[in-house]
Amino acid sequence: MSATMIDITSILTIVFVAAGIFFLLIGSIGIIRLPDFYSRTHATSKSDTLGMTLVIIGLIIFEGLTINSGKLFLILLFILLANPIGAHALARAALNAGLKPVFPDNKEDKTEG
Repeated sequence: MSATMIDITSILTIVFVAAGIFFLLIGSIGIIRLPDFYSRTHATSKSDTLGMTLVIIGLIIFEGLTINSGKLFLILLFILLANPIGAHALARAALNAGLKPVFPDNKEDKTEG
């Protein structure tokens, strides 16, 4: 029966960590592919927060109920608070500095000029 529990925790760990790595990869691609600072900030803050959350949850499952899983949980709380606040502060500072977002061209603008 304990071998079954080890298999279930291993499978859950692999699933969570793999999903987290996937979202971290998507965020990294977003930095390269998106056109402006605001889009890049949005993509990385959302996907990196989700990716790191999933990886840490996978590590908590792997570790079990120990002091290390408690430390990982505190790190998870810090990430969940700091990443969105940091991204918002960066976007607000860029807007206050005068950086304008890039909008796609409208059809009306092309026909007028």
